[in-house]
Amino acid sequence: MNSIILQGMRVFGEDATYNNGYLQIKNDKIVSLGESHKNQKNFKNTKTFTFPENYICIPGFIDVHMHGANGFDIMDGNIKSLESIQKAITQEGTTSFLATTISDEKSSIEKALDNIKQTIQLENKKENIKKAEILGIHLEGPFISPNKSGVQLKESIIDPDINLFNKWQELSGENIKLVTLAPERKKGKNLIKELIKYNVLASIGHSDATYQEIVEAVNIGANHVTHLYNGMRGIHHREPGVLGASLLNQKLKAEITVDGIHVHPKMIEFAFKYKGADNLIAITDSNRAKYLEDDTYQIGGSTVIVKEGRAITSDGTLAGSVLKMNVAFYNLLKFTNCSIEDAIKMTSTNAAKQLSIFNERGSLKPSKYADIVILNDKFEVVMTFCKGILAYSNYEST
Repeated sequence: MNSIILQGMRVFGEDATYNNGYLQIKNDKIVSLGESHKNQKNFKNTKTFTFPENYICIPGFIDVHMHGANGFDIMDGNIKSLESIQKAITQEGTTSFLATTISDEKSSIEKALDNIKQTIQLENKKENIKKAEILGIHLEGPFISPNKSGVQLKESIIDPDINLFNKWQELSGENIKLVTLAPERKKGKNLIKELIKYNVLASIGHSDATYQEIVEAVNIGANHVTHLYNGMRGIHHREPGVLGASLLNQKLKAEITVDGIHVHPKMIEFAFKYKGADNLIAITDSNRAKYLEDDTYQIGGSTVIVKEGRAITSDGTLAGSVLKMNVAFYNLLKFTNCSIEDAIKMTSTNAAKQLSIFNERGSLKPSKYADIVILNDKFEVVMTFCKGILAYSNYEST
């Protein structure tokens, strides 16, 4: 039996926070947590890690929108690339994620979908996997608006197609969990109805829709927004657009890239004040350049220049990010002055609830998976546990 005690730091449990707390892991689950001094008798003959009081123990981060890291991309379509991404992102405290595709030739998308399915199937047969878990697929495009395509290739964008989606869902092994689409496109609302029927999240993104078109999309089941502010019709006093609808409608949970580049810190604060901690989901939208040196890279069919934390094409278009989830966590605290409890909601809990997996992830509670990250007082990752397995450690005294 794999039994581990983490103790000494502040533990942010689902129901309470414990100063000088502890958390006990057995196999892949959390079995107990509380105040360390009250439970010393339970620690005998158990592997124990002791941390300073100013460290924090929080749920592992869940990234529902990320494309790559460490030189690899989801669209590479091979198992080695996926595994390299999975291992790399444990360094930032990410314990699970949605592998995110982009608009591309159908054959390239299908290759990526099949590869993700194969990787998930292989991992289901193994134990003690020291890497972040793939929760499913975020299909970002190709059912989007060419007017709001961003760095995605316009020639690969097509109208929403129910038959094509169903083909891809079957090819993926039923692993598509979220689809970004522009509801104003022909048959966009029909696709939303199809997604809802199969419990797939319908996300409004890369959209030039009007406010009224978004209201209609929400009324038939859309309940998610892809990277708030970016790739969408903005607010005008005579036409609130996608952004206005996204901010006003509390049925919509909104992703937001919290790097201070994609969205100005004050606009992140604005979204937090208007949407609240329960309705925002921090994402990285990271590309293959994350963890690499500043340089020029080929990303999504475009040449992208990465410099000082910014990834742009030659015409200045943002091309994803090199953001890490622990930095997003810190930025939420800095930009919004929110509590650690609220930052946990926006980096873990809300994503788990949106994906209907909160019964097993997204908070620290007995019987849930031991997806855990320990952060120091600078919000750097000290340890990451994926289902009870130590997947990353930067804590020398252990």
